[in-house]
Amino acid sequence: MTIYPTEISVVTPVSQALDRVKRMLFQPFDISKWFVIGFCAWLATLGESGGNFHSGGKFHSGGGGQWGAGSSFRDYMDQAAHFVMQNLYWIIPAAVALLILGVAWGILLTWLSSRGKFMFLHCVALDRAEVKRPWSEFAPEGNSLFWFRFVLGLFGMLLFLPLLGGILLIIGRMLYRGNAEAGGIVLAVGLGLMFLALAVCFALIRKFTRDFVVPIMFLRRVECTVAWKELLSLLGANVGRFTLYVLFQIVLAMAIGLLVIVAVVVTCCIAGCLMVLPYLGTVLLLPVLVFKRSYSIYYLAQFGPAYDVFPPAPLL
Repeated sequence: MTIYPTEISVVTPVSQALDRVKRMLFQPFDISKWFVIGFCAWLATLGESGGNFHSGGKFHSGGGGQWGAGSSFRDYMDQAAHFVMQNLYWIIPAAVALLILGVAWGILLTWLSSRGKFMFLHCVALDRAEVKRPWSEFAPEGNSLFWFRFVLGLFGMLLFLPLLGGILLIIGRMLYRGNAEAGGIVLAVGLGLMFLALAVCFALIRKFTRDFVVPIMFLRRVECTVAWKELLSLLGANVGRFTLYVLFQIVLAMAIGLLVIVAVVVTCCIAGCLMVLPYLGTVLLLPVLVFKRSYSIYYLAQFGPAYDVFPPAPLL
């Protein structure tokens, strides 16, 4: 039976991670080191930038439950359907080509970022600015992570697309008819809640994979599924601790986001413009990325030496 330490803190790794950022990037400051580690961080985060989903419109209700925009929406849909039917000869090939290109691009980004996660972890754990060595040394683990993420993505599509399609179909039908049906609204809300619950589950899987499974693979040199089995055992014995970890991560994300906003405002949006540039933006945000990567592995290291990716301190 594995015995875990009784003191597992979500606060202690904050100071440890900040100290590592200071020692890695500022003592001394070496711009070439920033660009090398930044390249690994850029690879590790490829395809992970997201946006906020928001609604910009409202349903305008009229008398008798009729939507005023129903007629115009119906006309628009009829015109769109007529246009599609008249141009199927080029719309179908174009849609298929775009789909193939999109899937291929997504697969490429997933493969590169899977390899990059081990490269970035190598740089942070060992305080080294290296690209070639971790790229080749952790190729088996990176490829295993890629296949796990690829299968997870396919499984997610099988779950998410029918739900999203159902929601859009229900809302579109009500808009087309110009009538807000109670049954349709309830069904759309129910599907939306299912979509949200699945999104949270998949987000947790991705987070635990990045924060803990990758370090376990890094230490054990095992496949992703083997590392996940070990993590599940750790999670099962420490549900409350990892729940607190996730909640504290939300607080950290809000604090980091606020600091980034302040930096953008103070620099009159210059920093914001630089942050959106590929690679250069990652280099600029390197202290944040090193902090986040360091925090998770310092937290994991609290569960014992077997989970510590940092090399032992040299003997005096």
